[in-house]
Amino acid sequence: MKRLLIAAGGGGDAITAAAVHAALHGPDSPALVLTYAWERLVVDPVPGPRGHRDFTGTVPAGDLLRLVTPRSAARPPAGSSLPRLAADLRPGLGLLDPHTGTPGLARQIAEALEHCAADRVDIVDVGGDILTDGTEPTLRSPLGDALVLAACARVGAPAEVYVAGPGLDSEVPREVLLPRLGEPAFTLTAGHTEVVDSVFAWHPSEASALLVAAARGVRGVCGTRDTQRPVTLTDGCAHVHRLPLERALRLNPLARALADAADLAEAEETSVRVCGFSEIERERRRAREMGRPGGGGDGVGRSAGNAGSAGSWDAFLAWERRTAEQGLDHVTSRRIREELRLDQEAFGALRTRLLAGPPSRDAAPLWRLHRGA
Repeated sequence: MKRLLIAAGGGGDAITAAAVHAALHGPDSPALVLTYAWERLVVDPVPGPRGHRDFTGTVPAGDLLRLVTPRSAARPPAGSSLPRLAADLRPGLGLLDPHTGTPGLARQIAEALEHCAADRVDIVDVGGDILTDGTEPTLRSPLGDALVLAACARVGAPAEVYVAGPGLDSEVPREVLLPRLGEPAFTLTAGHTEVVDSVFAWHPSEASALLVAAARGVRGVCGTRDTQRPVTLTDGCAHVHRLPLERALRLNPLARALADAADLAEAEETSVRVCGFSEIERERRRAREMGRPGGGGDGVGRSAGNAGSAGSWDAFLAWERRTAEQGLDHVTSRRIREELRLDQEAFGALRTRLLAGPPSRDAAPLWRLHRGA
């Protein structure tokens, strides 16, 4: 038997699911994590989620369910981090394809239960937007999580929702979430995060990086790229809360409204009706502004040059001084990459120099700002 987990929002939630699984069942317990290929434009230049037809090299595990392996690849111009995640994470990865709506997702989850010989589902969300009421002004991406809740309800198998690091995704404020969550079920530790050690050298997820840093004891004010509002890492940021699927559904009106959404277009219309916006339309608008679709992979803009050169290092030091003056103690890799316009190769060279020090800036998977720079 394999444990079945669902990374409710896609992207970094698959990383968090691996750490939560290690905490719940041990790092070597067999598991399958279902996740969307629905990633920021920094990874995938094409707006919206990818379906199974957008990939080559996936492995059928049912009529609708496809498994992602290190040999899978997104069809250009789309991009996806999932094949590389499949190589770096211990649990296997299965693709959630939302294009057939809630009924199709429910069939995929049912097929995954059969494939794993599992009798229950653990739903994992980092940050907590899976418990949105749809009115929060900072809400950005409620649709994927809500579809997972609706589909799991349709399947009918026992399911629990695990919210890790309340507020770390900067969508539903922590002070709003905590009354909905109750007491934490457990706290992630540094040992639980060892299973994701290699991921953050390349993956741009910020919420999961903040969670892992908190579990490893990093504290202080961190600046992210995903939102300009900094995040303060405290002991509570490593907490994981557990609640029944039924309670999550009661808290999430969008999930209830998606019960019979026949396809992704209908789900998008439902999101506009309930929450007042479509995150997919926001992605389309941003893609047009960036001149996409096109390009691909996990590059972030154009390289600022060889990060090992004196000029580029001086540019980083000037940026570091300006950023530290904002009252920040730490920053994410993604913020460094995007604000300095570094591609993966250039960031890799900079990362080597940051790790070498002195002074040490390593607060893995975050970076400590040196105020005396």
